[in-house]
Amino acid sequence: MKCAYCQNKECYQGKDCFGYRDKSLEAIRADEKARRISEVATSIESDGYMKWCRVYEVIEFAKRMGFSHIGIAFCVGMGKEAEALQRILEKYGFKVTSVCCKMGGIMKEELGFKKIKPERKEAICNSIGQAIALNEAGTELNLIVGLCVGHDIVFSMYSKAPVTTVVVKDRVLAHNPAGALYSGYYRRNVFGV
Repeated sequence: MKCAYCQNKECYQGKDCFGYRDKSLEAIRADEKARRISEVATSIESDGYMKWCRVYEVIEFAKRMGFSHIGIAFCVGMGKEAEALQRILEKYGFKVTSVCCKMGGIMKEELGFKKIKPERKEAICNSIGQAIALNEAGTELNLIVGLCVGHDIVFSMYSKAPVTTVVVKDRVLAHNPAGALYSGYYRRNVFGV
């Protein structure tokens, strides 16, 4: 299965190339939560297509799902972005709980983790702690703002509420990882493709 190489994308018009239609349809009919999220996501896609930015899509999604309490798990280096997002969400009437990745103050040497600069004190990015804190706060939807690769995965594993990403961290490409895919120069000279 290498759908990325397909030039036709006939699935867009309903073709079932691999025989997953019935299993998928059965699963979405059996799982009311997944069905509801998918239904609302589809309405967001339809109503906001090429009109709404991702932040506004999140607001509309949360409203249509009936969520009132949103969590933000953010990277310490994206505090200003997290603050702006929290202010926006609160303006739209949501209760917001935000938690920084360094919460808990667990030092890297306690776990034998590698430091960026060996001579300084460095706390781990505590994505499990972030998830626990938001779980205990009772958030209904959690947003990732710039968590590191891997930390975002662990956060999503431990979060009881559904998770979506608002900002993806990319320290080199101004938090726009798609830039590496759009730039022929970058693809050729960095990845060799």
